Amino acid sequence: MEKRTTNFSGMFLIVLGGLALLHTTILPLLGWEYGLWRFWPLSVSAVGLTFVAVPFMFMERRGLKALFIPGFPILTVSMMLLWGSIFNAWGIWDYFWPMVILGLALGFAATAVFMRSIWFMIPAIIIGVNGLIFQFCAITGLWDLWAILWTMEPLSVGLALMVASAGKRPKLMKAGLIVSTIAAVFFSFMSFVLSGWVSIVGAVLLIVAGAGLLVRGREPIMLKEKSPDEKLAESIL
Repeated sequence: MEKRTTNFSGMFLIVLGGLALLHTTILPLLGWEYGLWRFWPLSVSAVGLTFVAVPFMFMERRGLKALFIPGFPILTVSMMLLWGSIFNAWGIWDYFWPMVILGLALGFAATAVFMRSIWFMIPAIIIGVNGLIFQFCAITGLWDLWAILWTMEPLSVGLALMVASAGKRPKLMKAGLIVSTIAAVFFSFMSFVLSGWVSIVGAVLLIVAGAGLLVRGREPIMLKEKSPDEKLAESIL
């Protein structure tokens, strides 16, 4: 552990010294006037990379896998800061700020995979659905769709519960189906009540969802294999 920490610190100092040498000596000699100060968000990237790298450096430490949760959002923030600083395009935040939320969802999903804990998928799905909705509205400017899209909140909870059940927890699966059904009812109600293009979008989504259920219903049902005791009972009868 001490050896890994020493190597990581050594590489960090080498990169830092190389950047300083590049800025003060090499680039001025080449006549490049583009200041390296614009790359200051790389310091934020270093923090995010540290959080993401530590779980890989110490694979035997299961608890360190949770560092993915702050690591990915910090990396997302650093990339947006870097883009804005280099190209002086700070307006990127107006359209892509939900990427930070999606980064948080990715952190929970990575933690669920590497810690082998399905429970982290619950916040991953809920936060991810919210992030996707925010990102869609931020890019298109169609914030009026929230009149319908708010029903995705309880739907994400239902989906998260069904995923967490992993087919082995029938009560959790049943709860997820109930919550998802309630969300679908609300979605249908809002589609009928509202008018204009918002209701059209809702109606189209309902048709797509219904078609998906029909396709699902046509799939063959896998019969559960009977236990030896059940087979013996049937042979006796």
